Amino acid sequence: MPARNTVFLSYALAYAETIGAEHIFIGVNSIDYSGYPDCRPEFITAYQKMANLALKEVVEKKMKIKIETPLMSHTKSEIIIIGKKLGIDYSKTISCYDPVDGKACGHCDSCILRKKGFEGSGYKDETVYV
Repeated sequence: MPARNTVFLSYALAYAETIGAEHIFIGVNSIDYSGYPDCRPEFITAYQKMANLALKEVVEKKMKIKIETPLMSHTKSEIIIIGKKLGIDYSKTISCYDPVDGKACGHCDSCILRKKGFEGSGYKDETVYV
């Protein structure tokens, strides 16, 4: 979905000001991504700059926004390993851009990256593919 992270960050930014949160976390990844520009560090830096010009609380020097990207420099395999260590049940998730009846297509960029990520992680991919 084009500009997906831009949309997510926009909602998070509006909510952050209403609750006084200065840190926004997003799980973007610039290493193994599907070519979406809003996953890159340059985008995050630019968005953070814009965020600090967009909010009344920031302009009035009452807060400052920091966009946190803890997964930015990890491979998909590393992210899967981190998730497993945190107890994530990946069988309850899909990454597909074109799911069919709740099942992953297995052919889109996201499905291919997920499959490669599991292969490299040493964990079994429990995703149900069409």
